[in-house]
Amino acid sequence: MTVPSQSGAPSWSSRFTTYLATAGAAVGLGSVWRFPYLTGVHGGSAFILIFVLACVLIAIPLIASEFALGRRSGRSPPEAAGTVAASAGLSTRWNAIGILGSITAFLMFSYYTVIAGWVMAYAWKCATGVLAAAGPHRTAELARDFQSNVLEIGGWHIAFLALVVLISARGVHRGIEAANKVRAPALLILLCVLVVYALMTGDVARGLSFAFEPNFAAVNSQVVLAAIGQAFYATGVGQAMMMAYGAYMTPGTSLIRTSLVTTGSILFVSTLATLMVFPLVFAYGMDPAQGTQLVFEVLPRAFVEMPGGQAIGTLFFVLLVLAALMPSVALLEPTVAWLTQRRGFSRAGAVGLIAVVAWLLGLGSVFSFNLWSAWHPLGFVPLFSNKTLFDLVDYFSANLLLPIGALLTSVFVGWRLSAAFLTEELAHSSPFVVAACRWLLRYVCPLAIVAVFIATIS
Repeated sequence: MTVPSQSGAPSWSSRFTTYLATAGAAVGLGSVWRFPYLTGVHGGSAFILIFVLACVLIAIPLIASEFALGRRSGRSPPEAAGTVAASAGLSTRWNAIGILGSITAFLMFSYYTVIAGWVMAYAWKCATGVLAAAGPHRTAELARDFQSNVLEIGGWHIAFLALVVLISARGVHRGIEAANKVRAPALLILLCVLVVYALMTGDVARGLSFAFEPNFAAVNSQVVLAAIGQAFYATGVGQAMMMAYGAYMTPGTSLIRTSLVTTGSILFVSTLATLMVFPLVFAYGMDPAQGTQLVFEVLPRAFVEMPGGQAIGTLFFVLLVLAALMPSVALLEPTVAWLTQRRGFSRAGAVGLIAVVAWLLGLGSVFSFNLWSAWHPLGFVPLFSNKTLFDLVDYFSANLLLPIGALLTSVFVGWRLSAAFLTEELAHSSPFVVAACRWLLRYVCPLAIVAVFIATIS
């Protein structure tokens, strides 16, 4: 039974479901897909080392801050920071934190679900033998043909959107919590099965050496900035979804422990994904620095060639579908919470409205790979001269709005709110942890965010 808060928002039914929900929101394609290819592009172990440090020193304080703002206010993200600010005698203009985060989440949802639709399509292509029939030398051509087919790519986008709507519309308990209870063990089992297969059949020595052998010589500014950026992307910082989920937390929940569970889940799944991908990459003579092509062109070729590849490929893409599912639900939550709390929408009505608008915006991403592939809306700006509409939505949400929102959170909690705010919200943690969190929010987080921001716009 849903327990409403004073603001009318529901509450998580237990600490365990809280952990499942927050970890489920963060552990997605960023961990299973994006992390391995970024590791390959940025030199392996050096990237992983900096990523772990970034999660611990930057992501955890920011996640805890977003949880705290959500829980203290009990409001949807667009109103959370302003409510806390007003109670502290500050301007409600700090609502900009949640407003920016909600816009960022919505924009990311519009194209994230398009990519998730591709993954769903490839699971079907593997399961039905379409990929095997294409043969190892036509996997790249198959990927291009798929992306150029407007009806096919659009249809799979709608299919994935419908799945997200079905879960979200059922609410916090019957939807989000129930789905996470199924998704979490299913994802872990599939990942472990694929890791065991990769370690048994792949080039383990080269794969593990590339990923985990210390290589401090590869550490440079580009690797550091990429790792910090991945920490933001993977943990959901600056996307308001942790603020939305924080509003559903009870006072007895430790925010630092929840942040550690969330970040630890990301690190654990990212490590397993690395163990799964790189032994296979080296066993089949593939380049680990293939970037986004690794999933849709390079690995499918390996699935066609390897023994039992049809089954393994199907499991891999089903794994990616599961990885994409709950983060997509979480990206909807900031706007859903605002429409239900502030505008009086029913849960189903709010989810349906947002899904339709996101689908219309997502068509721009769909068309960017076919009908509008030659259209560069901001081509007159040198920095954006080669960017499609999909590229622009991704750039502005992930590289501009997200770090600005994270920076505002860091400044607001670290500098503008009194030390008593964190002391009260992190009451289940030691004084040292609380002081360290505030110090990181004041000095380390802003510097890191500004460095990443400058690097992405230069």
